[in-house]
Amino acid sequence: MRSATITRKTAETDISVTIALDGTGSYDNQTGVGFFDHMLDQLARHALIDMTVRCEGDLHIDDHHTVEDVGIALGQALAQALGDKRGIRRYGACLLPMDDALVRAALDLSGRPYLVWNMDLPTASIGTFATELVREFFQAFSTHSGMTLHLDALHGINSHHMAEAAFKAVARALRDAVETDPRKADAIPSTKGML
Repeated sequence: MRSATITRKTAETDISVTIALDGTGSYDNQTGVGFFDHMLDQLARHALIDMTVRCEGDLHIDDHHTVEDVGIALGQALAQALGDKRGIRRYGACLLPMDDALVRAALDLSGRPYLVWNMDLPTASIGTFATELVREFFQAFSTHSGMTLHLDALHGINSHHMAEAAFKAVARALRDAVETDPRKADAIPSTKGML
């Protein structure tokens, strides 16, 4: 079973993340930030990755540390669960519509973290959730998982729809990338012989 548990405690957050890559998309995410929990639920459900996240953060300041640090821990968990990445498909992409929003995600589990962000969310917040934190999450997640991630909003007028489409698109792309390639189940997907 390709799984991992990461615990991370700082002066700002106390986090536990458990994932199983070969799951059914079950989730139990509790960060104290309602919209963010909803996005993590979407990530788990559509990637078919079982996920449990617990975070106690300094929400009396704002949501920033909670969102960023969960991204860090989740990225570390993904990297640990993938191990040497033997047998994975490595690449994934998804073009995901959600009402007015159309978001494209493309990713490579290359070990070379890089985020390309072309998502201008039209409002400063979704309820009480600062929309700038969507990028902060994906920056932390891509960096600490060693993922190259491109996110592009091709259409959209509603920030909630656009943000949710981004999480779902990444989830679907991630589902493809972490799956075992039946034609090369024992090989590292790189001509270098390692990732």
